[in-house]
Amino acid sequence: MRRIYSFLMCCMLLSVPTLSQAQTQMAPAQYFKNLDLSVTFGTTGIGLEASANLGDYVRMRGGFDAMIRFEPNVRFGIASMDESGNLSANFTKLNDKLKTFTGYEVDDYIDMTCKPTFYNFKLLFDVFPFKRAKNLWRNLYFTVGFYWGSGEIGRAINTIEGAQTLTGMMMYNHLYGLAVSGDPLVTLSIKDEIDGQYYDTPIYLDYNLCEKLKETGRLGANVGVYKHDIKDENGNVIHKKGTPYMMEPDENGTVRATVKANPFKPYLGIGYGGRLLKNNDRFHVSADLGLLFWGGTPSIVTHDGTNLSKDVTDINGKVGDYVDFVSGLRVYPVLNIRFTTTLF
Repeated sequence: MRRIYSFLMCCMLLSVPTLSQAQTQMAPAQYFKNLDLSVTFGTTGIGLEASANLGDYVRMRGGFDAMIRFEPNVRFGIASMDESGNLSANFTKLNDKLKTFTGYEVDDYIDMTCKPTFYNFKLLFDVFPFKRAKNLWRNLYFTVGFYWGSGEIGRAINTIEGAQTLTGMMMYNHLYGLAVSGDPLVTLSIKDEIDGQYYDTPIYLDYNLCEKLKETGRLGANVGVYKHDIKDENGNVIHKKGTPYMMEPDENGTVRATVKANPFKPYLGIGYGGRLLKNNDRFHVSADLGLLFWGGTPSIVTHDGTNLSKDVTDINGKVGDYVDFVSGLRVYPVLNIRFTTTLF
């Protein structure tokens, strides 16, 4: 895609001197003698633009776009997984045990709120190859340029209502880890009644409690399964292909995900514009259709470093639909409507 974009951009930019030969009688003082101000609405958000003509055939536009804020929710179901990788979604049983172990009443799901964080500065050049035509083709233009802004497209974080569930899961998983590892729950400094000295004394979980924890398994949000083996920095396999990906809360009791793409995004498009009001050259309306090349498949990275778009498949529910949609956007479609007024 980048090679195609570079080739087309070069061809269009090389055509500018040829087009300019047709206006050799135009005085240099006519450059930048106009200034237009525009408001844009579309798939890149709401924006402001300033533009000026670079002769009869080329227009330069610069501005800023920001995505409109909306906050849809996505939901993950809670399940448990034992050391053998067996899943259980019997939440009544899980909830009873979780309340016994931690004292928390929890839900059988985790809600996350999604927030777009997409914003960009832009510099664009419109070329009007048919400017001298006497028909409607004169208002057609081709656009090259770039958007530059946030590498983060959007983020998702658990809702406030889900904080208690996540805190309960975090506490339970801590106890489960101690039951499996055999490590002490706490080490206390206790005074010996005979010699009066203080000694570090480990306090362990009750054996029967440990067995119940092991029987229940580790809690997490059952997101999907791994597409391939996941290795640590030393090359050791830590998650095998086909095993479930269980998203657990971090040490702060939260779950998060971030959608990322390249901050620099070349743009290639086509547009058409004209008067907004008949016989009035001050107000115009235009439509732009094009593509932002943002570096291939966006990454959707959770707080534990898992890339949902590259590492996980068979993602459950509406979350899977969102991930499939975002993963399919190797380029970002742009459709914007621009309302323009001439300042001078």
